[in-house]
Amino acid sequence: MGELLIGWEQVNITPKKPVCLCGQFYARVSEGIKDPITSTILVLVKDEEYVIWVSCDLVVISFEFKKSIVEKVKKILPDIDETRIVVNATHTHTAPEPGGDIIRGTWEKSIREIYGIDLPVMEVKDYVEFATEKIALGIKKAWENKKEGGIGYGIGFAVVGRNRRVSYYDGHSQMYGRTDDPNFSHIEGYEDHSLNIMATFDKEKKLTGFVVNIACPSQVIEGEFLISADYWHETRNELRKRFGEDIFILAQCSSAGDQSPHILINKKCEDRMLILSGRTEREEIATRIAEGIERIIPFIKKEIFYNPVFSYIYMKTPLSRRKITEEELNFCLNEAEKHYKEYERLKKELEENPEKRKENRWYVPVTFNYRRAQWYMSVKDKFEKEKINPKFEIDLHILRIGDIVFATNPFELYLDYGIQIKARSKAMQTFVVQLVGPGTYLPSIRSVKGGGYGSVSPSNIVGPEGGRELVEQTLKFIERLFK
Repeated sequence: MGELLIGWEQVNITPKKPVCLCGQFYARVSEGIKDPITSTILVLVKDEEYVIWVSCDLVVISFEFKKSIVEKVKKILPDIDETRIVVNATHTHTAPEPGGDIIRGTWEKSIREIYGIDLPVMEVKDYVEFATEKIALGIKKAWENKKEGGIGYGIGFAVVGRNRRVSYYDGHSQMYGRTDDPNFSHIEGYEDHSLNIMATFDKEKKLTGFVVNIACPSQVIEGEFLISADYWHETRNELRKRFGEDIFILAQCSSAGDQSPHILINKKCEDRMLILSGRTEREEIATRIAEGIERIIPFIKKEIFYNPVFSYIYMKTPLSRRKITEEELNFCLNEAEKHYKEYERLKKELEENPEKRKENRWYVPVTFNYRRAQWYMSVKDKFEKEKINPKFEIDLHILRIGDIVFATNPFELYLDYGIQIKARSKAMQTFVVQLVGPGTYLPSIRSVKGGGYGSVSPSNIVGPEGGRELVEQTLKFIERLFK
């Protein structure tokens, strides 16, 4: 049995020109760079098995973004199996638009196609070309520089993600709903504050990097007009300050479709504590993560595995599409028509009054209505596809290394499903990794009953039935790796 080989690399994928930032319905033309966005690469090889893991400070990983990485890697490392390249997003809302349309399976090539008007920004295909070229070269470097090493793992805790869905006595739920409303009943779902860590070491037992897996997207400043990696920027800085400037940090977002870092309860108290501590919210999150890792790293170092079991499964898996009623379809089509009419009115107003384009962020209302109309219109396409083919195929990657497992999915997966996988997994420790793909929410049963953004049909391709299938399929493959 050969030793484990480990290769690391980090590349800067920050665009040099203005881009459209992805993560809100309306367009946001970047107005500067708050901090760089990066891609971190981890190569793991043992005997004939290998995985190339790529984490990106992006909102999602579109089909075309992944395809572009694969095509470039195949040119410089022709023997690499594309199914062994796993790419996840940290889900920052302050990174460039990666393009793609998971619902229609098409590649939106232009900003006009995505937002309904021309904007003075880098085209999506140009950013994808720029970023994936850097990532492919980073993969080559990590592959060529891999060396014998070992891994250790452990679990700690850090309060980062919080359930963002507020439920009311009348039975409805709302993302970021008001909790000071007399009708407020409870926060809809669970919160997972576990801090899953896999650390890598060289032959001299020197720490070389971390895989950090937490159930929270990077969305502290999700509505800003600046390019940023969000709290992962401060987290990387804090970890390097404590463990060394040459440490690599690969960020993973666990199941967190209904989670966010935003505070809905005790906000005044927490804001006061930030003032007293002299930290920003992002710095506070970074400190919590770093302190959680610092506490457990001495224990992780007690067991470093240089010759772990290493096995991997890649599988295309069909899941049941969300069933959409005629009533839902008609409601969505009516809403789409309202927003499209408003978009047309605003676009005509801009054409007749070109001076309006000199106003600050003049494009926000018109792009909001265009995107909202497209969001509602997507239900028609999903309704028709469910009748023709009630299954939607996804990629699953399951990696076993020693007694731990990494299990991926392409969704913004509600926490209930991630907890089910962790609770029933045969592994000692299970790293659930969402957004290894182009996204869309996969809501829980209780959230569909409550309604609201993220849990309604325009937000989903797969519903709770498919969510349970995802859990069972993932657990089946995990069990196979442990037989």
